[in-house]
Amino acid sequence: MKVLIGFLFLCLILTLSSDVTSKDHAEIQADESFPFKLRDLSPRSQSQDDWTLIFEEEFSGDSWREKWSIQDWPSDKNEELQYYTPDNVTARNGYLVLSSKSERFKGRDYTSGAVTTEDLFEFTYGKLEIRAKLPSSKGVFPALWLVNSESEDWLPEIDVMENIGQEPNNLYFVVHWRDGKGVQKRDYLTYTGEEAFHEHFHTYGMIWDEDKISWTLDGQVVFETTAFSPDVPLFLYMNTAIGGIWPGDPEPGNVNEEFLIDYVRVYQDRGEE
Repeated sequence: MKVLIGFLFLCLILTLSSDVTSKDHAEIQADESFPFKLRDLSPRSQSQDDWTLIFEEEFSGDSWREKWSIQDWPSDKNEELQYYTPDNVTARNGYLVLSSKSERFKGRDYTSGAVTTEDLFEFTYGKLEIRAKLPSSKGVFPALWLVNSESEDWLPEIDVMENIGQEPNNLYFVVHWRDGKGVQKRDYLTYTGEEAFHEHFHTYGMIWDEDKISWTLDGQVVFETTAFSPDVPLFLYMNTAIGGIWPGDPEPGNVNEEFLIDYVRVYQDRGEE
């Protein structure tokens, strides 16, 4: 009797499994009604062995200062309110710390931190990974960029990650460029997570080749575009802006934030060597 029951149970399992085909799976993956994160989990197109590490910074000791230029200027972009000062940039416990504060400084009501690799390191095509923990106040605007030193407006530009404090669950992945007529264009995705991104460290990344840019979050591809891919060297820019046209004004006297960056890694495709 036990043998008969076991045989009937096995037949039932085989019958049910035969109804689930690869076509069914493909339709589920493409169903727009499913949560966005399910459709983001696409496999990497290349394994780690396909990449050569060409730039790495873990912000231990003082050697990081040789690779990064600390900014010292009042931002005049997008009606922002901060003055970037060297005092707002430091390394602590293996993290780069970009501090943002409510304080008067040279005519501005806020100070903040920014670093770049301009004139020190740039690259064309490759993979970038930055592990970071975002600040969170209203009106605060942390960003990780790749920008062009050869143009006054920094275009073309790849925004590896942008966030504004009043939208803690949202990330923005953007590429900006000018077309042949000089008209500014962009392609972008607004990504909404299940929790606020300032609550934990995340790894923000990008894979950039001749035909496509792919943005990654914690190792998973979340957005791809073939609308435009820069073919010029770009340098790294990491900062926290305060206020301005897009983020809006912070609450007066209420900014005291830190943008923590654990590491920055840039890889080159071994096929490009």
